[in-house]
Amino acid sequence: MNNNCNALFSDTPVQKAVLTLAVPTVISQLITAIYNMADTFFIGQLGDSLQVAAATIAMPCFMFLTRFANLFSLGGSSLISRCLGINDKEKARHTASFCIWTGAITAVLYGSVILLLEPVIFPILGASTETWNYCRQYTFWTIGIGALPTVMNAELAHLIRAEGYSKHAGFGVAFGGILNILLDPLFIFGFGLQIQGAAITTMLSNLIAMGYFLRFIYHIRKKSVITLNPKKFSIKEQIPSEVLSIGLPGFVITMMSTISNAVLNHIVAGYSNTAIAGMGIAKKIDLLAYAIAQGMTQGTLPLIGYNFTSGNHKRMKSTINTAFLYSFLVACAGAVILWIMAVPISQCFISDVETVHYGQHFLRIICLACPTTAINFMVITIFQAIGKKAQPLLLSLLRKGSLDVIFMFALSHTLGINGIAWATPFADWIAFIISVILIVPHIKKLESN
Repeated sequence: MNNNCNALFSDTPVQKAVLTLAVPTVISQLITAIYNMADTFFIGQLGDSLQVAAATIAMPCFMFLTRFANLFSLGGSSLISRCLGINDKEKARHTASFCIWTGAITAVLYGSVILLLEPVIFPILGASTETWNYCRQYTFWTIGIGALPTVMNAELAHLIRAEGYSKHAGFGVAFGGILNILLDPLFIFGFGLQIQGAAITTMLSNLIAMGYFLRFIYHIRKKSVITLNPKKFSIKEQIPSEVLSIGLPGFVITMMSTISNAVLNHIVAGYSNTAIAGMGIAKKIDLLAYAIAQGMTQGTLPLIGYNFTSGNHKRMKSTINTAFLYSFLVACAGAVILWIMAVPISQCFISDVETVHYGQHFLRIICLACPTTAINFMVITIFQAIGKKAQPLLLSLLRKGSLDVIFMFALSHTLGINGIAWATPFADWIAFIISVILIVPHIKKLESN
């Protein structure tokens, strides 16, 4: 870890340190969200709601893949930052190598399993005979071929961020996202590949971004603890348990989100493919709010973890307060913008009147969860940064795949399709209340130290 990064974690004024770490992360997450939206946007310009629906149906499997990186990289980032806080660089190296190689193997296995189990998975996700072939095309390139670069792109960004290289991490992710946006029109329209072109573009952009991160890690190899050397791979010193227990909540969030989206698509499919397309548009736009909240928390996690293990609890508390304030204010502003601009935003994706109707209605409901989502993510991150396991796992389980699924079934029976989207804010509001109950005692404990 270089002296500049060490100064950033220990000496730089808190507001500046938070912004230095969080802003590049937020930007990179936003660009990632935008390029995920770009696929839907450009596919929507084809005027075919079936292809938009297919991308929506396949998306849970792809998002689950991207969050495999969280299983290893969030836990690894937390452990590496805590190791650096006590100057244990050797354990940090072992942690980095463990995360990289385990993540790579897991990605390849996941991609292979998804391709083999398509006949089982697609019907569960809501695919029909009309959307089946489109789902296969999208899944083959983004998950079957693209599993490794997709996971490595996200994971390597998290790991170098743990050493304070937030700008470089943000640049790498942003570079891949911008490349995706630029190539989408060429492959979708220029080459006439339609949804398959969007999938190929996603795979290529992640592959090139992964190449950037590998080159950067090679460049800093002499002064960095982030290493690709398989000889540094270790399962000693409780590294697997520490990494996985901290990364598990982030992984569970995605696993439960996949379950949630699968149930959502399955229920909405009972109404129409147009409704699925409208919900897909709303979900993609909502990724912007998700990206901001995630960027703020992931960016500040190393700062919180470093100061926790170094014993500087005053600086840690100040970091938490600053990150909380910034996250909440930005989330509130985002919710207001999405509510006001729901119709024109939905119209940007597709001109079909019925799809736009569903999209703007779902978006206005889902965006009400933006402020609580920001707070929930921040609370989860605090617990992850200080090495807690049970609390972030509980909050992750509450947000997606449990309470919201119950609400989906209940509201679909009472309010029909218009009530299904309310499951998201209802579940997030309950998780918010529990988050406050869990975090307050820890904040008070920090104040007494």
